[in-house]
Amino acid sequence: MSRISSLSSPFLLGFDEIERALDRVAKAADGYPPYNIERIAREEASPERLRITLAVAGFTRDQLDITLEENQLVIRGRQHDDKSRQYLHRGIAARQFQRSFVLAEGMEVLNADLKNGLLSIDLVRPQPERIVKSINIKEME
Repeated sequence: MSRISSLSSPFLLGFDEIERALDRVAKAADGYPPYNIERIAREEASPERLRITLAVAGFTRDQLDITLEENQLVIRGRQHDDKSRQYLHRGIAARQFQRSFVLAEGMEVLNADLKNGLLSIDLVRPQPERIVKSINIKEME
């Protein structure tokens, strides 16, 4: 059974990569860790930025890994159980996670910061150049 895509219109040509990106995003439905995405207004000399903030309480810098794999920002967290501790109640589990964000073409990661259990990653979206190109029409003989 084939799936009909919303991008299968005959007027949308060359959007195969976007369709694959949407499929990857749909598969990443795990809700851990929770996150926010905020828009940071442009200042005089700097362009508009986006900030992704993940709640990673209990993780240290050494247990977090941020990579840019082609156009995908991947954040991984790895914690290991401390076998020397004896818990009477265990409500906070040591767990691993992987959270992925598909970035638009040209998006750049500026920096990452871990403070008070919140991992913040700043992204910049450069202003695209507006291109207008005239196409000559040949006369057929």
